[in-house]
Amino acid sequence: MKLGSLKDKNRDGRLVVVSRDLKKYVEVSDIAPTLMYAIENWHHVETSLSTRYNQLNSGTLKDALDYDESLMSSAMPRTWLFADGSSFIYHVKLVRKARKAPLPETLQTVPLMYQGESGRFLAPTEDIPQVDFSHGTDFEGEVAVIVNDVPIGVSAESALKHIKLVVLMNDVSLRGLIPEELASGFGFFQSKPNSALSPLALTVDEFGAAWKEGRLHLPLTVNYNDKFFGIANAGEMYFHFGQLIAHAAKTRPLVAGTIIGSGTVSNEDHSKGSSCLVEKRTIEVIEKGQAETPFMKPGDSVEIFMKNEKGENLFGRIYQKVYKV
Repeated sequence: MKLGSLKDKNRDGRLVVVSRDLKKYVEVSDIAPTLMYAIENWHHVETSLSTRYNQLNSGTLKDALDYDESLMSSAMPRTWLFADGSSFIYHVKLVRKARKAPLPETLQTVPLMYQGESGRFLAPTEDIPQVDFSHGTDFEGEVAVIVNDVPIGVSAESALKHIKLVVLMNDVSLRGLIPEELASGFGFFQSKPNSALSPLALTVDEFGAAWKEGRLHLPLTVNYNDKFFGIANAGEMYFHFGQLIAHAAKTRPLVAGTIIGSGTVSNEDHSKGSSCLVEKRTIEVIEKGQAETPFMKPGDSVEIFMKNEKGENLFGRIYQKVYKV
């Protein structure tokens, strides 16, 4: 299924089912008013939503409307918890090198994770506000999963069964604020403002063989200022989503609607480009002696989307510009 949230005066939006080809949608308030309601009552609504999705794809629904990305909020406009991992180890190495910080001794045994802002996600076509461009505005292209209720102490393999939906994410970062915040010993806060999700959230059956071993084995396309920036394969996660979920649930249960991010998608093959500016800047320092690519400035844009092996757009797209508040 492909699910999304129409913009609405209700902060959680209005739940819709979107056709596989992204051409039509239909409201499903008779089944579930919002995506949050759906994920909290998944065992009651999944079959009905799936039936409506199949009817939409078959063209038998008379109340179907033309899909328009400008009408969409982030698939989940807000939620109870967003915890972002950093499961692409090459990215961790590059970012730590950029900050001249040592690598953690547990890099390959314990996932890195922080708790991010979840009270409101920017809409996928909503501009990114910035108050001070010395803060070093950056984008981060990621894959994330939405889970139902997860018990405390869940195993990594059992955790995979709790994944109900998959989304893309632009995890906005303010690179100039990160070193000082981390040095304080209390972690990210001001350096991690509102992020954005893709307009559509997909069930894993939409990916076919590309979903395996708790990873989505497809390239994530990132364009910067309407030019190619990266197409790294999201399947190269070191820690799979089950391991990330289990790590988050080690000392607490996770409520339905919790979002777990993969961290910035990153590949060691530099020909694949990057999914964030700081990674590209660090590669430039390594290869050229200095960073040449600046952080985002007013009017700069980022586009994030993913296609399957048939060239079909799966999640819609995130397309955002930066502006000065």
